[in-house]
Amino acid sequence: MASSSPLSSSGRSSSSPSRRRTSPPLHSALLREDFDQVLESEVFVDVNRLRKYARHGIPDEIRGEVWKFLLGVEKPDRSNELTQRRARFESYREIDKENVETSKRVRGEVNRYLLRTKRENLLDPHLSPAIFEAVICAYLNCNNSVEYSPAMVQVCAPFVITMKSEFDVYSCVERLLNILYEPALDGSINKRVAQFLSYFRTLLPELYNYFEDEELDVSEWASSWLRFLLAKELPTGNVLDLWDVYFSLPDFVDFHPFVCLAILHHLKDSLEDLEQSEIRSMLLRLPAMNISRIISQAHNIRSEIQARYGSAPGTRS
Repeated sequence: MASSSPLSSSGRSSSSPSRRRTSPPLHSALLREDFDQVLESEVFVDVNRLRKYARHGIPDEIRGEVWKFLLGVEKPDRSNELTQRRARFESYREIDKENVETSKRVRGEVNRYLLRTKRENLLDPHLSPAIFEAVICAYLNCNNSVEYSPAMVQVCAPFVITMKSEFDVYSCVERLLNILYEPALDGSINKRVAQFLSYFRTLLPELYNYFEDEELDVSEWASSWLRFLLAKELPTGNVLDLWDVYFSLPDFVDFHPFVCLAILHHLKDSLEDLEQSEIRSMLLRLPAMNISRIISQAHNIRSEIQARYGSAPGTRS
């Protein structure tokens, strides 16, 4: 399967300017100038400044470029930039991307994702399925201990949307999935869910009790929320905005449960008006929301947890 050249944006690409979202008011010309000033440095990219700016959102047109630096895929020192990109390109090209059974499952999930997000018009329905298949199969072929999950399509989607080259998509997906499937993190999912539910019961007792009265299987949605960074549940635009903030943080995996609690706090009144099946549907397909407000609330919740427990215990075992 062909890959694009590491030295240009030519080749198979999933997105185009006509498929990008219209930038919200937050992404002002001044903010774009701040990013450009850092990215246009010919010697060294100040990743700390990128992190600082990214916490307020990244303009759509340069999100992919910024994410690569935030995730450590691109190195700040630009003296060997072309050599490093070529090495990544060659490495990806040599990976076996064939897996008939997995390709079939990925294709089905991608088609469902494209149907669900059709109105957002973020992906080319003709080109993007092949990119999902190649990237996910390549990752699984290189990580035999990891089993395919349909959620990998949703985790992959933001990178397919924002990256111009397939090998860049793979490098970022590999980096993020390695974090999410880190043995200590992946193996402690039950402990993380239990800790999250403890916080939920303490901070939002009325909603927690309402879920129990409705006999809602809390672990069903909580496990997915915590494991895949809400990639499955949030609208794609919200995922992009949320991950701008996450990738700017050194501890986004540990911060994530507080974002989940902030979302429950935000939706509390709406959820308490619903019955079991309706609650489940909302939790598995969250409505669009103001991510900046959710992040602010998450910081407040973490501070409250710190005040109650002396510190906010990490979610890792």
